[in-house]
Amino acid sequence: MKFVEAKTPLAVAVGLMLATSVWAKVPASEAEQLGKELTCVGAIKAGNKEGTIPEFTGKWAGAPAGVAHTPHSGKHPADVYANEKPLFSITAENLEKYADKLSDGQKAMFKKYPATFRIPVYQGHRDFRYPDYVCDIAKKNALESEVIENGLAIKGYFGAINFPIPKSGLELLWNNQLPTRAASETIIRDMANVLSDGSMSFGRMLNQNLDRVNDPANRGKPVEGIQAYSQTKGLLPEREKGGVTNSVEPVNYAKDKRLAWSYDPGTRRVRQVPEYGFDQPMTGTGGKMTIDSDRFFNGSPERYNWKSLGKKEMFIPANNFKIHQPTVKYADLLKVNHANPDFMRYELRRVWVLEGTLKEGFRHVYGKRVMFLDEDTGQAVMSDFYDARGQLWQHALINYYYSYDINAFHAGTSFYHDLNSGGYMGYNLFQERPVGPILNRGDLTPAMYTPEAARNAGN
Repeated sequence: MKFVEAKTPLAVAVGLMLATSVWAKVPASEAEQLGKELTCVGAIKAGNKEGTIPEFTGKWAGAPAGVAHTPHSGKHPADVYANEKPLFSITAENLEKYADKLSDGQKAMFKKYPATFRIPVYQGHRDFRYPDYVCDIAKKNALESEVIENGLAIKGYFGAINFPIPKSGLELLWNNQLPTRAASETIIRDMANVLSDGSMSFGRMLNQNLDRVNDPANRGKPVEGIQAYSQTKGLLPEREKGGVTNSVEPVNYAKDKRLAWSYDPGTRRVRQVPEYGFDQPMTGTGGKMTIDSDRFFNGSPERYNWKSLGKKEMFIPANNFKIHQPTVKYADLLKVNHANPDFMRYELRRVWVLEGTLKEGFRHVYGKRVMFLDEDTGQAVMSDFYDARGQLWQHALINYYYSYDINAFHAGTSFYHDLNSGGYMGYNLFQERPVGPILNRGDLTPAMYTPEAARNAGN
């Protein structure tokens, strides 16, 4: 994989700091770049010299003028780029021309499915911005945030990315762990386990997530205590209907562990789930997802050594409104081997490349994971997963879109491709649901995530 050469004094300085894996706040002189040469969350504001990556404009905060939007209703996101067509498509035939801007997983997809897999590349847009409070907190974090407890915790402030000018792999990881996103989400999501012959089985679950990191009441407060609460209730298939798992996520994994309780409707009993997370298989995914592969990584960083591989230009999913329209039917989207490329949108972007390698003495089905974080958000949009032998196993991607409810980017439908079996997982599907993600409605409370609440939710 080829990485772009640093072209500016700032980039050179960042590269030197990355090489030394310093876990520290940045000096005031460097933080002053935020909002000037850099966006307020640390992306290079300028486009590239070829003009294939545009300058950041940030001209829109919330729904653009003329875009119909009903706040906190779960309405599918309006596509402001609906009239655009791909500039070109990357195919197995022209792959070599663009190979240096593709991940190993993407290239493996072309090798495995040369006749059908393609990457439609659209005009890039960097039009959406975060609210001013995010910028203010991000700058404060740049000056004061630190990785502590040997990487298992951070010091900083809730409400914005903690390391807008990242100096290490762990700082990149924590950016992905605690990004600016919805404070609450209620969604009935569908899941499709697509086998190599094109047959598929569907699941459905109700998810209700409460994120303290982005709670308006916690903006600017020190990072401490509980990070988030989550409830998952099975709806389909019938054998999983009524099963409920409640979990509570800490922010300091040196002091606390994730707590989880599961209600079994068959026995009508609640039990605590030990070590919930890591490589436990996610229910209904046929082994294509682990608990900690949702959003490519979640939970304690303890089992991996995390290394920044620098920043490079890559073709990644971006501005993915199109795939989330209510007119999209699963029969049209979920094709054999991979999703229908007609619904995908890729742009050339700058990404941070983050590598996690399993530590000696630790166990996990993924011996290595390589994540690609969009510089404009700090969130991972693609990941390649390797097995314990170091062989490429899975390629995964998340279709993010800017949510007008939260004035930030929201994780939509994702795909996890098993490069061995040939099947894939369509996760977080809501295209055919009458209501999509309901964000920041303000109706979720911590009392919903206790063991007793798991029992009540399942009844």
